[in-house]
Amino acid sequence: MAAPEAVLQALQNRLGHQFKNLRLLQAALKHSSSADHRRDSNERMEFLGDQVMGIAICNYLYQELPEAQEGELTKIKSAVVSRASCARVGRRLALGEALSVGQGMYGHPELPASIIAGTFEAVVAAVFIDGGYDVATSFVLRAMAEELREAIDSQHHSNFKSQLQQHAQREFNLTPRYELLDEKGPDHAKCFEVAVSLGDKRFSGAWGPNKKEAEQKAARRALQEMGVLEPDDEEDDVGAMAGTFPDEESEDGD
Repeated sequence: MAAPEAVLQALQNRLGHQFKNLRLLQAALKHSSSADHRRDSNERMEFLGDQVMGIAICNYLYQELPEAQEGELTKIKSAVVSRASCARVGRRLALGEALSVGQGMYGHPELPASIIAGTFEAVVAAVFIDGGYDVATSFVLRAMAEELREAIDSQHHSNFKSQLQQHAQREFNLTPRYELLDEKGPDHAKCFEVAVSLGDKRFSGAWGPNKKEAEQKAARRALQEMGVLEPDDEEDDVGAMAGTFPDEESEDGD
């Protein structure tokens, strides 16, 4: 049985979107247990909504985190669009109150998280079809703002370049610059020294087994020297790194 008009109106208020075609919202709220045929349920809309949500989140992360590498962006996106995350958003929006389910599911104290998550994806599709990409993107980013913030904060905790960029732009309106100072070791196992600068201030260099890791360590060193992070005992000076390599001039046996 479809949700009453008052319930649908209350849901639209929570969504922040008034549907031009209310049948789209009703279709998104029709679980397969209440449909005569699966094709009449919201499962096709789940598929579409999942894709819309994914591109909206990916585009946001790409634009807002210019220093983040592909791996970091993928981890954040995966956390935000997970079924558990979608279920939390769906429960905040109280989608279960308007969901049409079969008689066998009535009376349950709480619908399974998988059903709530799928319903949220279907609602994203409904908003997309009704209002277009920009409207759907705004809805996704608004509805998932808490999940986005938590995922970004969690990932940035171990991404010192991102931490430094945010701190430098917020406190000094500057963008960090990374400079390769030195490299040592044979071609198959080089280590690199990188230093980071903010304006006229250059912080201590740091060594790493590749340039990306050296930049992360240099960013951490800068954050430590500014007092943003506590110093640690990790040893990455040139003696510790380069001392593990044979002397390049003696590799031929001279």
